[in-house]
Amino acid sequence: MVIKPPQLQSGDTVGIVTLGSPLAASRIAEGIATLERMGLKVIVGDHVYGTDGFLAAPPREMAADLMKMFVNPEVKWILPTRGGVGVASILPFLDFPTISQNPKIISGYSDLTVLLNVFYEYANLITFQSLLLIDFNPRTPVYNFNQFFHATSTLTAPWEIQNPPGMPLESKVPGNVTGPIIGGNLTSYVGALGTPFELNTEGKILVLEETHEPINTVYRYLNHLLLAKKFDDCAGIIIGECTNCIPAYGKTFEDVVTEFLVPLGKPLMTNLATAHGTYKATIPIGAQVQMNTFNRTLTVMEPVVSP
Repeated sequence: MVIKPPQLQSGDTVGIVTLGSPLAASRIAEGIATLERMGLKVIVGDHVYGTDGFLAAPPREMAADLMKMFVNPEVKWILPTRGGVGVASILPFLDFPTISQNPKIISGYSDLTVLLNVFYEYANLITFQSLLLIDFNPRTPVYNFNQFFHATSTLTAPWEIQNPPGMPLESKVPGNVTGPIIGGNLTSYVGALGTPFELNTEGKILVLEETHEPINTVYRYLNHLLLAKKFDDCAGIIIGECTNCIPAYGKTFEDVVTEFLVPLGKPLMTNLATAHGTYKATIPIGAQVQMNTFNRTLTVMEPVVSP
C-alpha cells in the first residue's frame, strides 16, 4: 500500500533545500518570510544558498541535505527552492528505505518531478507536483496556495482537482479510467529514459507539461516517449500547459496534441493548470485518481495524507 505523509498543520516545520540550480538569496529570503507569515516554522539546509556553477552544490552534498530533512523528526514538509539543472544527479545518493520509514510531504515541479516520481516508485511515497519556495511571494495566485494546502491537509475523499474559473479542462479522447497518477515535466522524463529511474507508466494516468521549448522539440520528446513504449501501457494521458512554447514550421502545441497524441486512442484530457503556468493545480503523485473525459473531471479517490 502506498505511504501517505502526515497531514500539514498550522505551526509545522518546513525544511528548505536546494536540489538543483542556485537561487538568489533575495528570492530565498522572500519565500521564507512568506512561509513564516503563514504560521509555519522554517529550517534551512546546509547548501540552500550555495553556488557551484550551474548547481547549488555537488550532487552528493545536495542529496545529504535532503536526507537530513527526511530524518529530522521536526520537519513535516520538504520544500525545494527551485528546480533547474542537476536534480536527477542526486538520485544515486538517496536512501530510499530511510525515506519510506520517515515519510514527509515533498512538493515541487519542473526538474523536481523526476525526484517526486522516483520517491513514489522507490520509496512508495505519495508526493506533490506543486509549489516551490519561489512561489511563496505576493505575486502567486491564491488558487495555487489553496490547491496545495487543501491537498496536504484534507483527510476526506473523494475530491476533485479543479482548474481555476475560466480555464476548462478539455476532452480529446473519450474514456473513464482509474489508476495512480504520475508524471510532470516532459524534458525531465526524456532525460531519465534508459536509466534506473525512468518512468514506469504501466496502468498509470500520465500527466505531461512543458515550458520554453519550440514545438518541433516537444514533438521530438513525445516521439521519444512513444518509441520507449511509455504510451503503450498507460491508462490515460493528461496534458498540461506548454508555457511559452514557440510554434515551429507552422505547427502549434495544439496541433501536436491533435496530430500525435489523439491517434494513440488513449483517454486524453488537456488544458490542466500545471507547474510552469501561472495557475498550478496540485497533483498528488502516486494517488489513485479517476479521469473521466466524458464529464471532464479529475477526481482523487483517496486521502493523500495521513492523520
